[in-house]
This record gives sequence, C-alpha cells and structure tokens, in this order.
Amino acid sequence: MVRTYGELYRHLKYILQEEEGVMAPNTARELISFVTGYDPAALMGMQSIYASEDTSKRVLELAGRILAGEPLAYILGKWSFCGLELTVTPDVLIPRDDTMAVVELALEQRFALPKAPRILDLCTGSGCIGLALASRLKDARVTLADISSKALKIAKKNAADLRLTGRVSCLQADALQPASRFLGQFDLLISNPPYVTGPEMETLQRSVRDYEPHLALYGGPDGLDFYRSIAVNYTAALKPGGFLCLEFGQGQEDAVCWILEAYDYEVLRLKRDAGNITRAVLAQKKERNDEDGNG
Repeated sequence: MVRTYGELYRHLKYILQEEEGVMAPNTARELISFVTGYDPAALMGMQSIYASEDTSKRVLELAGRILAGEPLAYILGKWSFCGLELTVTPDVLIPRDDTMAVVELALEQRFALPKAPRILDLCTGSGCIGLALASRLKDARVTLADISSKALKIAKKNAADLRLTGRVSCLQADALQPASRFLGQFDLLISNPPYVTGPEMETLQRSVRDYEPHLALYGGPDGLDFYRSIAVNYTAALKPGGFLCLEFGQGQEDAVCWILEAYDYEVLRLKRDAGNITRAVLAQKKERNDEDGNG
C-alpha cells in the first residue's frame, strides 16, 4: 500500500505503541529517517509527499524487528550519548541516560585532578564513558579497557570516529583479575561494571535479555562481584589520593560503599540519575603506600 510520509509515520506510531509506549513517535521518526536518509526535521515538511513502495516495505520490516524486541540502537547501528554519536552493535551495551550520572560525577571532580590526568575506563564497552570524559577534559589521557575483544573493536572505532586516538588508547583487561603492572597508575578509575543480579537476569526486559551482551550485564548472584574485584585487584592501579567513580544498580549504594570503605577508600559523594535513583559513587584512595593495605 502506497502511503504519504505522514500516513506512514502515523501508521508506524500506532503499531509501535504497545512495544515502545511513549517512545513510539520517536522510534517511528528514526526508522523513516534511517531508511530514507532524510533528517527527521526535513521529514516534517514532507508529510504530504508519497513514500515509495520500497521505502514503506523496508520501514515496516524494521518495525517488525522492533516489535520482536530488537532495540532501536542496534537497528540504527548508532546511538547518542553525552552529545557524541557512537557506533553500537550487539557486542556492546547500549549507552543509557542513567550512565550520565557517573560521567557528571567524574566531571565535577575535574578541578581536583592534576594536569594531563590519566583516566582508566574499565569495562568500557562502546567506550562511551571514557570518550565522554576525553571529549570534555582536553588534556586527559584515557585508556579504554574491556575483556571483550569485540567490544574493544567498537571502542577503537568510536575513538577514531571522534578523532580522539591521540589521547585515547584501548587495551584488553579483565576486571575480575589482578591489574597488570603494565597499566601503571591512574588519577581516576571510572567504570560501569556488570551489576545485574541472578534473579534480575530472569526478569529483564526482552530487548535487554535477548539482545544485549550478558557478559556486560551479569554481576554475579548478588550483582556485586565486579565491585569486590575492582577494590581487590585495581586499587593498585590507582595513585594514592586518586579517585574511583562507579555506576551501580538501584538499591546497591549501601553495599558498594561498604565494599569501598572496607578496602580503605573514603566515600566522598553519591549521585542520582535523571530518574532520581542513586546511581553512582565517587571515592578516594587514601594516601598511603599500597603495601600498607590497598592492594
């Protein structure tokens, strides 16, 4: 059936309503823009123009993938975070607004960092956190680290696309194993590690459960495996007086703070996300030698 762009948009919005809810209008616009190559703003002035049959067919095929639970970001292959357009694939988590909290918390601490600070983004995935910091802290030297070679490939592409490779490097590292001495020491370690609990893995939305990488989601039975490991294995990779900034799941703040305090960190501040959920913590490594108990 041949439709105008306006009719196609309204039809898409209607069929996507049950799956996408309030995001249905945005998803409909993005799908039409993706297929046609027209900017969503330009499409607003094309409501009475007829879309080709091929365009309508392709858009409806993509809508079918949305209805099957596939995330829009993986269909588009791109997603925006902190004003940066990033490549995303099913090898990496989709950057979410929740993660803005840990970025903002780190940026609030920028005046306490030395010149040309060394920053480690552990469990980097797409590189969204480290690249957001590199784009705003113009003298920072950022290392993006992940256990997944496929994720690192995406992170490297994003660093190159953003022309940040002069100050951003990528390497493979396992957050659950001792940090390599090759890493040296950092002024700031920031991470959005896996924190979904065993029971929560069973109740995730199907768009997350069936499409996003479980390696980047599952944080152990209680969701805290990576926080314990970072405290045990990566404190030595942080300079005395250096800062640790971590994202965590809803309701995990007390447990994460307890872990950090038990490993001789001073918890400085907690940060809420846009949904008013406590989402990130800033802590400082006490200024003493590592052999005195940090690591």
